[in-house]
Amino acid sequence: MKSTVETLSPTRVKLAIEVPFEELKPSLQKAYREIGAQVQVPGFRRGKIPAAVIDQRVGRGAVLNEAVQEAIPQKLLAAVQEHDVKTLGRPEVEITEFADNEPLRFTAEVDVRPEITVPDLSAIKVEVPAVEIGDNEIDEQINGLRERFATLKTVERPAAEGDYVQLDLNATVDGVEVPGGSATNISHEVGSKQLLPGLDEVLVGMSAGEDKTFTTQLVGGDFAGRDAEVAVTVRSVKDKQLPEIDDEFAQLASEFDTLDELKNDLRERLTKVKKVEQIYAARDEALKQLVEAADIPAPEGVVKDEVEGRKQAMTDQLERIGATLQDYLTSEDKTEEQIDQELTEAAQEGVRIQLLLDTIADAEDVQVSDDEFGHEIVHRAQRAQMQPQQYYDQLVQSGAAAAVFGDVRRGKALASVMEQVEMKDSEGNVLTLDDLRAASEDEHAGHNH
Repeated sequence: MKSTVETLSPTRVKLAIEVPFEELKPSLQKAYREIGAQVQVPGFRRGKIPAAVIDQRVGRGAVLNEAVQEAIPQKLLAAVQEHDVKTLGRPEVEITEFADNEPLRFTAEVDVRPEITVPDLSAIKVEVPAVEIGDNEIDEQINGLRERFATLKTVERPAAEGDYVQLDLNATVDGVEVPGGSATNISHEVGSKQLLPGLDEVLVGMSAGEDKTFTTQLVGGDFAGRDAEVAVTVRSVKDKQLPEIDDEFAQLASEFDTLDELKNDLRERLTKVKKVEQIYAARDEALKQLVEAADIPAPEGVVKDEVEGRKQAMTDQLERIGATLQDYLTSEDKTEEQIDQELTEAAQEGVRIQLLLDTIADAEDVQVSDDEFGHEIVHRAQRAQMQPQQYYDQLVQSGAAAAVFGDVRRGKALASVMEQVEMKDSEGNVLTLDDLRAASEDEHAGHNH
């Protein structure tokens, strides 16, 4: 076998490979065996059919074709190893010349890992805003709790916006009752626009025992688009009463005895959440600076595959909620070109970061232990709601185990980056990975009690 390699760009090469016919013979024998096991010829036992009979039955061309399909990946791998090409993604193979008893000539274009010079990590300096918790943020949390502990009290007065009413509804079109158009004794918040268009406006000012009719346009069902007469009867009007914000409220809404303790706890929790966000922001900024400093090209084939994958995932997600990509484009007021552009930019950035972290992992000889790999498998299996062994078997079958291994290794390289670059907040406090570990451990502990 002879092979040459030609560099097309910093991230793509073209291999030209020539395989003498002699070297294809093992693949050819295998093809005869496999085809022979599938065809039935009267007078021959299955699997014992001579090559000449198979040529007659199936055609020599089909056998050659199968042999070539089997030989190409092996020969390509041999050429890649011979030239020490660091491939990425899927190769694009083209057979340039092949005939019976002649050499097989084919080319393969494939993305390669570009040569990357990692910048001096300690020279990267990142600054992110300091964590601040405003009193208004604490008040927002307290108000959320107040809403959860609100009570409804019946009042003898007309309904106003924000009140809750118990009501009956009955919709008719030309005197005919609409299927599913009547409801009795349902609770509704006036002004919430949760039920029929026009209802909230009618309810304001109505008292218990009163009834009115109004016209609304039906949205779904047999009478969609038609005007319906809706009779509404108010059974009772209730006023939403929020508890006073005091120590008694703190005891009702939390495990604390005083309002100050509750507020301090909320402040601590918010601070932890923001600290985690802050370190992630610092991490993203450090990676951005590194990728820029290393001037990493993004391999087009890998990016194209990544974009297709992301777009497919997006379409699947939309389908699950019963929408199409077109619906999404309309709601976001974007064209498909714009979405492709966004996906391409995101994929390019993602691929550049992966290449950078792979290079750092190589330079620092990052190893992944069985424990670390196992831990990640268990974690992903939980998220997929599967048994770890079953999840791992699926990974191996789909050939994705190496990708997960690569993710773990890149994760370790990223941790190493974060320990070497200088990360500070705007007040000059140094940020470290320990802050992140502490915050997420507290977060887990917080969920348990």
